Amino acid sequence: MTVPEADWDGRAGERIERAGVAVPDGWDRLWTPHRLAYLRGENRPADDEAGDQCPFCRVPALADDESLVVARGRHAFVVLNLYPYNPGHLMVCPYRHVGEYPDLTADETADVATLTKESMRTLRVATMAHGFNIGMNQGRVAGAGIAGHLHQHVVPRWGGDTNFMPVVSGTKAMAQVLSDTRDLLAAEWQSC
Repeated sequence: MTVPEADWDGRAGERIERAGVAVPDGWDRLWTPHRLAYLRGENRPADDEAGDQCPFCRVPALADDESLVVARGRHAFVVLNLYPYNPGHLMVCPYRHVGEYPDLTADETADVATLTKESMRTLRVATMAHGFNIGMNQGRVAGAGIAGHLHQHVVPRWGGDTNFMPVVSGTKAMAQVLSDTRDLLAAEWQSC
């Protein structure tokens, strides 16, 4: 079995066998270790109950820069996705722990919709996004990583943003750390 050896910037050009014999293969590697936490199920609630086990219940009590909250409404908030599909990937979440869209109150539904529109406006200005994917995964069988607390994804897209990297290697290159993205979007939010 082989394991990667990475240099300081997360790139590696060879694989090292456990026995210690180097076998060059000519490939550069971009490491995305933040995705491993997601794949392992870290930060997912142990059950569907509200409370400390749910990251979307914990986030509103933290400082915005610590929690990566970009904006807050009366009934919902906007937060960066810790495991983004693309740079600037936001989620709009109601404060109340509710799992199904039909269970939102009229005020929560309106706030989620308003914050989604504001997210798009802000991302378009701050990142020059060409388009967006917007949606909710309702239930684990539909792909919801956190099924107990509804959240709407707002994913900015650019022409050519899907290239060989995610298709062939399942890797995305992130051009900016999440805290810098949050600061950029939070600053831009007020002007949009």
